[in-house]
Amino acid sequence: NATNNELVRTKTLVKNAIVQIDATPFRMWYLQHYDVELNKKKLEETEKARADNKKSGHLKARIVARNADRKIDQKVADQFNSGRLLACISSRPGQVGRVDGYILEGK
Repeated sequence: NATNNELVRTKTLVKNAIVQIDATPFRMWYLQHYDVELNKKKLEETEKARADNKKSGHLKARIVARNADRKIDQKVADQFNSGRLLACISSRPGQVGRVDGYILEGK
């Protein structure tokens, strides 16, 4: 998604570029925040770990409240199962190298 061949050759990231990122940090956050495993392959392992883990009543109430309006698109769930997410860069990364963006919902 570059404007000229020099950006392609040097692999420079530009604004609105589509990149492929690792889904593990997002999956771990989702598991901690909503107590729901998105990876179907690791579902049994997390069920065993969740059964051993003790939670306070306040934390259980917070998770139930969060799950009341939780909804994830099927295409995003498929991306989590594959281990890779497609994201679009919304900032203009410069010398610092910090990039902000959002996760795409389609393939």
